[in-house]
Amino acid sequence: MRKFEKISYKQFKKDIKDDKELYNSFFLPQRKTKYSAGYDIVSLIENELLPGDSIVIPTGFKCIFPEDEFLMIVIRCSLGIKYGIKLANQAGIIDADYYNNVDNEGHILVKLENTSKEPFKINIGDRIAQGIFIKYNIVDNEEEIKDIRKGGFGSTTCN
Repeated sequence: MRKFEKISYKQFKKDIKDDKELYNSFFLPQRKTKYSAGYDIVSLIENELLPGDSIVIPTGFKCIFPEDEFLMIVIRCSLGIKYGIKLANQAGIIDADYYNNVDNEGHILVKLENTSKEPFKINIGDRIAQGIFIKYNIVDNEEEIKDIRKGGFGSTTCN
């Protein structure tokens, strides 16, 4: 099963702000055309991203999907080509065990960087990235891994 879900309002207040109207009105990622591979991800904050600066954008959602897949987050082509905006990490890889982690419920964050010489305005609701589900394989002779993710964003903490 693949499904986008809103983070809890408690997590939303912690990561974004105490705004029930915004929480109730924002849209989960969506594909815009029949053959789109990516689900558009929108910003839930406003900001002016100055040349050379970067910012972490909270998305307000988490995602559950099969354990042999990952959700790859990439920049929208138009942002890179037209405005010099890129993902700070080039591509975000969201593992299946990131969902509902103890640190942040699996809240997906997107870090943008402005490589242009012009400020870039980000508005609430702007499409800033896209998520693509990808199946992956492992080597046949891999030993069983028993460690389980404990932490959240960027975490390799296991128990």
